[in-house]
Amino acid sequence: MKVTFNRSVLQEALALVSSIIPSRTPKPILQCIRITAEKDRVRLCATDLEVGITFQLEQVEVGEPGDVVVPADKVGSIVRESIDDVIVLEEQEATVHLKGSDSHFTIYGHDPDQFPAAAGFEGKAELEISLAQLQEGIEQTLFAAARESTRYALNGVLWEVTGKKLALVATDGRRLARCVVPLAKAGKAPEGRVIVPSKTMALLDKLSGDSAAAVSIRFVDNQIALVCENVVISSNLVDGNFPKYDDIIPKDYEKKLTLATAPVLSAVRRAALLATEDSKGIKLALENNGLTFSSRAPETGDAQIQMSVEYKEEPIEIGFNPQFLIDVLRVIKEETFDLHLGQSDRPGMIKSGAGFLYIVMPVNL
Repeated sequence: MKVTFNRSVLQEALALVSSIIPSRTPKPILQCIRITAEKDRVRLCATDLEVGITFQLEQVEVGEPGDVVVPADKVGSIVRESIDDVIVLEEQEATVHLKGSDSHFTIYGHDPDQFPAAAGFEGKAELEISLAQLQEGIEQTLFAAARESTRYALNGVLWEVTGKKLALVATDGRRLARCVVPLAKAGKAPEGRVIVPSKTMALLDKLSGDSAAAVSIRFVDNQIALVCENVVISSNLVDGNFPKYDDIIPKDYEKKLTLATAPVLSAVRRAALLATEDSKGIKLALENNGLTFSSRAPETGDAQIQMSVEYKEEPIEIGFNPQFLIDVLRVIKEETFDLHLGQSDRPGMIKSGAGFLYIVMPVNL
């Protein structure tokens, strides 16, 4: 096996493929990348047995086809630190040689037959969506998914297909984010909805492509398979029942005000500077044409940030976890958003644009 790579192109591919490799595993081969050289292309593959990825490189010069499995961290480090524009990879009897203008690295590989099967995409796509639209939806929902939860269904993002629209929904039980994005091709998801693991969603968010890049999607058994240009991703779906989120979206709120995104983000950050773990959050106090963000900690002090707003409803005070507000304000694309409130013990609701909604539970101050 002999292949000549453009180093920067190889580095980009290795970074994406390596991102799913587990840091700890009882199977050392899962910490490796499979490199397969064919006549005029090279495939890089990785898997953690739940998510698999194949990256196809065509900006290569294949001198001799071959197949090898090498530790991802070693080859990644060598390529990243290289000062060359071109790197040559040669393999003989499972030993890999990486050569630059002034360097020669030897890495011992593994038997390719022991490597799990690579991700594939066979058959017609059931859904198609713009990569930019999908990534916008991911950025506006993934942050709200549970990091660790005994309710396994919360460790992912719900995909709900209705007509030519895809709703992405994530929740950790204390907040919920939903973003509705248009589909280029509408088909059916199993039972109209599936739960895609957070790790897979994060991987999709790392894909790069031009403005016309599209993602083709199909469902096979309990898996989702996606292809975007030269990358194929396959993933197990999450088992379990996602909460009936429609039931918690308020429909009777009368208090509504439109706020500027950047100034509110700044005010929340500043008000949170003196908040502590014990003080739990910041308070929003709304009265006639005025909004005050405040926090108080007995051992530290207090903070108050005031803002003029258009508001003529009855006064209300409500507490929120400031990080939950910061997280959502970071991902809002519009210059303004609408804040909807009920009573001080009911969730706050944020809406932005045509398709984004966020529900956040209050905290008792």
